[in-house]
Amino acid sequence: MAGRYCSLARQSAPAFAPGLTAERLSALIGQRSMWVNGTVLHYYFFDGQDDGSVIAVPGTTQSRRVSWVGAEDQRSVVRDCFREWQELGIGLSFVEVGDRTEAELRIGFQLGDGSWSAVGKDCLQIGQNERTMNFGWDLTVPGERATALHEIGHALGLLHEHQSPFAGIHWDDEAVYAELAGPPNFWSRDKTYVNILRKLDPSEVNGSVWDPQSIMEYAFSGGLILEPEQFRAGLNPPGTLSPADKEFALRWYPPADGAQPPALEPFRSVPLRLAPGEQADFVIDPPETREYTVGTFGANDCVLVLFEERDGEPRYVAGRDDGGQPHNATMKARLVKGRRYFVRVRLYSAWGPGETAVMCW
Repeated sequence: MAGRYCSLARQSAPAFAPGLTAERLSALIGQRSMWVNGTVLHYYFFDGQDDGSVIAVPGTTQSRRVSWVGAEDQRSVVRDCFREWQELGIGLSFVEVGDRTEAELRIGFQLGDGSWSAVGKDCLQIGQNERTMNFGWDLTVPGERATALHEIGHALGLLHEHQSPFAGIHWDDEAVYAELAGPPNFWSRDKTYVNILRKLDPSEVNGSVWDPQSIMEYAFSGGLILEPEQFRAGLNPPGTLSPADKEFALRWYPPADGAQPPALEPFRSVPLRLAPGEQADFVIDPPETREYTVGTFGANDCVLVLFEERDGEPRYVAGRDDGGQPHNATMKARLVKGRRYFVRVRLYSAWGPGETAVMCW
């Protein structure tokens, strides 16, 4: 019998301007869902009586609400898995909050709805009353803790490892469709294709080598994989963070060095001097309370994010992604004298001559 599998929704293809070079497109595709480093991700567990999905009652014209509220033992597993990712020393941090409007990650426990998560910062496009992550079965069953580690991996921006074009997997397609159509998944052919058989773009995957031990790898029973030969009898990852998982997370989200970011003073541009995938951080201490503009300059694709320091942690204010566009990332925000703000710029690519820079005014 097939195991229970994470079921990501089909993602719409990102819309990029025509005429982009292959190098520029590759950088955009590979980084578009990743957070800027230093982000504090707040997570919330749905806990109200009205939190849930309304579903039809089969054979009637009635409907009923199915709860998103999880028992404390289920929440404890998820908290523990957030801690495990955090304790790698990555530059992201996780904080549980009791107000859904303060949370980037909103977690439900609707049984029967599968286990899934929005990928990376795609969760910012989801309404505040909706889930960005769901657990559809009991996480306290032996071996199911891996499900929570896996879904948090998606929230960090990681995709399914078995869909890597570097895996070299030759599937028995019809056997895969037949297995996933039955219990416990009952997937359509489209869902099976999206989550198993479809190959990712090389720029989307976690590295240039397939990692069959990854937490982002499914387990597969025998008879589904024809090649590589050693997996014809089945593929059984350990359900833990592999060395490659840890390396990827630390490469994308390196630990903070503890140094104070340089100041971004009004009307003084600062050269970025970043390589693709690198990030520069700045601090703004506004000399007066007013509306400011923060923007980048030069031939670059980047993500620009503004945070306000509140209770000792950076809280998201606004962000702009100019990836693949002919204009630069620019945002306006009212900054208050006496408060501290952080600007973080992550570069996709610098695609033309001349210097790239950031400035506020």
